[in-house]
Amino acid sequence: MRRISFCVICCAACSLAAFAAVSGGTEGQSPTLAVGDKAPQFNANTHTGDLWQAQEHIGQGKYVLVYFYPAAMTGGCTKQACSYRDQAADLSGLDVEVIGISADPVNNLKLFREAHNLNFTLLSDVNGCIARQFGVPVSKGGSFKTMIADKEVTLKRPHTFARWTFLLDKDGKVLYKDTNVDASHDSQKAVDFLRSLKPAPR
Repeated sequence: MRRISFCVICCAACSLAAFAAVSGGTEGQSPTLAVGDKAPQFNANTHTGDLWQAQEHIGQGKYVLVYFYPAAMTGGCTKQACSYRDQAADLSGLDVEVIGISADPVNNLKLFREAHNLNFTLLSDVNGCIARQFGVPVSKGGSFKTMIADKEVTLKRPHTFARWTFLLDKDGKVLYKDTNVDASHDSQKAVDFLRSLKPAPR
């Protein structure tokens, strides 16, 4: 895998995508994606610092579930991530690749993944560029203190994303979208939706 910082490219693209003014505490962004829309193409660094390219995953004959979450290691986000971890077999059986995206820098994601033995890719969208491409509300960042290996660690993030989930079909179009996510049951809801698509046996 290629290891590269994507900040400069993403920042330039994001400046174009998020030209609208900041209002009501939520930063300006592009219109939200609707079911049936083609998913945007994007690149980002993973929890390992490697470059992840959407063109190599989205629209390549499998489902891709992209979920945006506010902050690594926080209570709701941990429940959500662990639910995806625990349902990895169900999701794999349905031909789904799971991607979690937040504005946390790579090191935060690395700690998050290791602390909870997560088994899927986490992407770092520090500029909020990808979130805005999907129309996800982006607000100001913050920090979160937690204990890791008996040491207090402060995890800082430049932005905070709303908790939204998108399921992309095998052609790269939005098949399912949830803007009112229940963190603990997000993965099960996606699994149930996909299973409902299969025709009932005669």
